[in-house]
Amino acid sequence: MDLFEHSLEKNSDSPLAEKMRPRTLDEVVGQQHLLGPGKLLRQLIESDQFSSVIFWGPPGTGKTSLGRVIANSTSRHFVFFSAVLQGVKDIRQIVTEARQQRAQQGRRTILFVDEIHRLNKSQQDAFLPYVEKGDITLIGATTENPSFEVNSALLSRSRVFVLETLSVEDISLLLRRSIDSERGLKDRALTVDDEALEHLARASQGDARIALNTLELAAGIAPNGNIDQDCLIQALQKKALHYDKGAEEHYNVISAFIKSVRGSDPDAALYWLARMLEAGEDPMFIARRLVILASEDIGNADPRGLQIAIAAQQALHLVGLPEGRIPLAQATSYLATAPKSNAAYMGIKRAQQEVQNSGSLAVPLHLRNAPTKLMKAQNYGDGYRYPHDEEGISDQSYLPDDLHGARFYQPTGRGYEKTIGERINHWDQIKKSRRESER
Repeated sequence: MDLFEHSLEKNSDSPLAEKMRPRTLDEVVGQQHLLGPGKLLRQLIESDQFSSVIFWGPPGTGKTSLGRVIANSTSRHFVFFSAVLQGVKDIRQIVTEARQQRAQQGRRTILFVDEIHRLNKSQQDAFLPYVEKGDITLIGATTENPSFEVNSALLSRSRVFVLETLSVEDISLLLRRSIDSERGLKDRALTVDDEALEHLARASQGDARIALNTLELAAGIAPNGNIDQDCLIQALQKKALHYDKGAEEHYNVISAFIKSVRGSDPDAALYWLARMLEAGEDPMFIARRLVILASEDIGNADPRGLQIAIAAQQALHLVGLPEGRIPLAQATSYLATAPKSNAAYMGIKRAQQEVQNSGSLAVPLHLRNAPTKLMKAQNYGDGYRYPHDEEGISDQSYLPDDLHGARFYQPTGRGYEKTIGERINHWDQIKKSRRESER
C-alpha cells in the first residue's frame, strides 16, 4: 500500500496536526540546517538521489512529515512500515511488491519505517539484504539515539540526519498558518490573541503535534471563536490530563528507581525496576541511567560499579528482553549495595565553574609541547620533569599559575575512595616536606 495513497488530510475527522502536514519542501517549518538553500538533505530530495537515511529527533519535529514531503517530491514508490504494527512477514511482501514496481514501471521503492527503534535486532536484520541489493531505500524515523537503537550494520549503510526541536518562532508560524489555512481552521473564523499564541508556542516545548492539537482543542471550547490565553491554558490542562499522565508517571518511577539505588535500598530499586519493565519502559533507557548513576553516585568509591553498568548495557544489547532483565537486575542490586560517592561528579562541576569564572588561563610553559624549533626557542617545555624519572611522587605543578594548589576532586572516606584519599594526603605530605627542606 502506498503510504499517502489515501491522504489523511481529506478526512475531516483527522486531527489538525495530520491535516496540516507539509506537502512540499517550502511548507516545511524549521530544520533549516538540513533543508535550507544548498543544504544536503534538500539537494538529495530535489535530485531524488538519496540513499538510505535515518531521521533522529524529538517528537513533533517533522520526521514523518519529511517522509510525506519525500513521497510527494520523488518518482519512487513510497511504502509506510509501522514498527509497532508490522513484522518480518510484511517486509517480505513489501520487497516482492518493490521488485514488481521496478520491473514493470521502472520505479524504485522507498520504505519509511516509523519508530524504527521499536524493532528488535532480528527484525532490523531483515532489512539488510534488501537495502544492500537496492530492492528498497530505507528511511527510518526514531526519537532514540540510533547509536544505541539501530543495528550497527544497518546504521553503517545509512546517513543520519538529526532534527532539532522547533523554536518558538517555528511553532508560532505553524499555529498562525493553521488558523489561516483552508486545510486548517479558517472556516471557523477564529480570532487569536498574539500573546496567547506565543504562550502556546512556548508551552508546546518544540513539539508541533502538541501545539496544533491543543490549538484545535482550544478552538472547540473558545466562546464566540475568540481564543485568548485563559482558553489556551484550559486546553493545555485538558491535554495534559489526557496525554501526559503516562509521561509524568514515567519520570516519577525513574526518579524513585534512581533514588532507591542512591539510597542503598536494593529491594526498592528492584521493585521500581520491575515496575518499569512491566510498564513497557525502554530497557536501554534504564541501562543508560544505570551507567550515569554508576559514575555520578558511586564513582571511585567502587570503580567496578561503572564496569558492571556498562557490562549490563552490553549484555542487554546482545540478548534483548526478556533475558536482558537479569543483567539489569544484577547491575541494579550491585550499584544499590555499593559504597556511594559523588566526589567525581562534584569535582567536574567545580572545575567547570572555575573555567567559567577564570576563562582560558595560560598553559604553563613547562607543560607545553614543543614540536618545532620556534616553540623550543620560546621556551616551550622548559622545566618539565618526567614523572617516571622522579623519586616517588612528582611535586611539579600541573595547573595554571593562578590556580596553584586548587583542589577540585575531594574524595570521601567511603569504599575505595578512602584509599584514594589516603594516597592523595600522603602525596601532599611528601610535597610539603620537599618544599620545607628546600627553604
